[in-house]
Amino acid sequence: MRIVGGLADVSQYVRYEEPFWRERISKATNGRIVAEIAPFDRSGIRGQEMLSLIRLGVVSFGTALLAVVSTEEPEFNAIDLPAVNPDIAALHRSVAAFRGHLTETLRERYDIELLGVYVYPAQVVFCRRPFSRLADLNGRRIRTSSVGQSEMFTALGAIPVVIPFADIVNALRSGVVECAVTGTLSGNDIGLHEVTTHVHSMAITWGLSIFGANLGTWHALPQWARDTIRTEVAKLEADIWDAADRETGEGLACNSGQASCQSGRRGNMVVVPVSEADEQRRLQLLTDNVLPGWVRRCGIECVDAWNKTLAPVLGIRARPD
Repeated sequence: MRIVGGLADVSQYVRYEEPFWRERISKATNGRIVAEIAPFDRSGIRGQEMLSLIRLGVVSFGTALLAVVSTEEPEFNAIDLPAVNPDIAALHRSVAAFRGHLTETLRERYDIELLGVYVYPAQVVFCRRPFSRLADLNGRRIRTSSVGQSEMFTALGAIPVVIPFADIVNALRSGVVECAVTGTLSGNDIGLHEVTTHVHSMAITWGLSIFGANLGTWHALPQWARDTIRTEVAKLEADIWDAADRETGEGLACNSGQASCQSGRRGNMVVVPVSEADEQRRLQLLTDNVLPGWVRRCGIECVDAWNKTLAPVLGIRARPD
């Protein structure tokens, strides 16, 4: 098997995806399945094209970041829109509610068999200057990584600037941006604790990705192989979710210099807690800005999908534009 995995160098790939495919799947099958894996951002593949490449069979087994493919398929990003899941418990509920629809839609539109839903640690706001609530971000230039994030911060009165992950530190040092949204621990990995002073503890998004197989390739495998892969990938998915939860807290602990920091570098940042005003503002942003913006990009079918799957969980209905 040849696998195209997630982002290179981050914990999910290095600690979980790569060892799973290079070692664990072979051990689980006594060598009957042998796999190679490469991260998609080092495979000469544009992330926006991943779903199409899997459908065409150019990639047999691939990982697609929902925020990236949402430029072509905004419906899939419903479960990781900004402000939808402020903590991992909320994310679990959203994914559980939407997974069946995601599975069916991937099969029908892309000939893809969904095998796993992976999650990165929470993406939060890091800033060079003090702030005590979301409203304080008004007027600040903030690095974002998706249309949804940009819409949310525009609604807050901030100025979103889309910048690649690898350029975040330089952008902060040079003053191109004053704040940045990225993962709590990945931010620590690239040294944000050295160039920023405050970090908010509310998850803006989580960086969900899906792992799937070309349907023709999948059905060509013997039944024992499909059963084994599905069972083992489910275990991998659970490990990745546990790690994302753990590393979200670990990232905040390391950035703020707490003794519980084990895997990162200790900084002396201030962790800004989620206030009642922040929670109210989150719900207002989701209802008045994020969800309507998504509906405009996505269309009436997405309204129906949201209202059937996520509205009963979140208590917020989508309305046609």
